[in-house]
Amino acid sequence: MKKLALLLLLSVSIFSIYAGKPAKTKGKSEVKAAHRIIFQLTTNDTLAHKALMKQLNNITTVEPSTQIEVVCHGPGLDMLVQSKTTVHDKITQMNAKGISFVACEFSMKERNVAKEQIISEAAYVKAGIIEIVSKQEAGWSYIKSGF
Repeated sequence: MKKLALLLLLSVSIFSIYAGKPAKTKGKSEVKAAHRIIFQLTTNDTLAHKALMKQLNNITTVEPSTQIEVVCHGPGLDMLVQSKTTVHDKITQMNAKGISFVACEFSMKERNVAKEQIISEAAYVKAGIIEIVSKQEAGWSYIKSGF
């Protein structure tokens, strides 16, 4: 009887050690969630715009399924203004990879920039900061772009 009780106690102990651990999987059967990143661009520094394009290319090369949105507001709006952007061709390439570029309508109003002045690849949001906060609340990762 003592042997049976000891065996039962040993079994319960072993079970309690392994009960909370997930089963190990072999190979690449695990599904990896896609990254979702929201970038904030608030600078009109064209070197920062070029650096951002390089970052976006690097991300989509390593993790092509990454969802990316770039919110341009304040001086960063210049990257989306037809007469001021130095990276329009790169934006077109990144847009073809699924990256969204959005202009803040509040900044546009403050800077007297009409929608006709914004490159065709861009979309619009009422307020850049609210867009960023909403994405963060929905689980997106935040990156401040620039130097």
